[in-house]
Amino acid sequence: MTPDAIGWIATAVFSLSYLFKSGATLRRAQAMAAILWIVYGVTISAKPVIVANVIVAVSALGSAISRRASREWPKC
Repeated sequence: MTPDAIGWIATAVFSLSYLFKSGATLRRAQAMAAILWIVYGVTISAKPVIVANVIVAVSALGSAISRRASREWPKC
């Protein structure tokens, strides 16, 4: 797969993420898009693309995990 194809797929996944009604699904889709952007950044040796999307992926996954954990713990 060419780097351009990876970049276009990442763009499509990120754009489509806004169609999801569930916030958790939106964050997971955005994390997946960010991972694709990281792969794209690695293939073209673009450190700013890699770093920016590591931040996005960690934030999206961390947010999804923390929200899920807060729903699982009983409220006192």
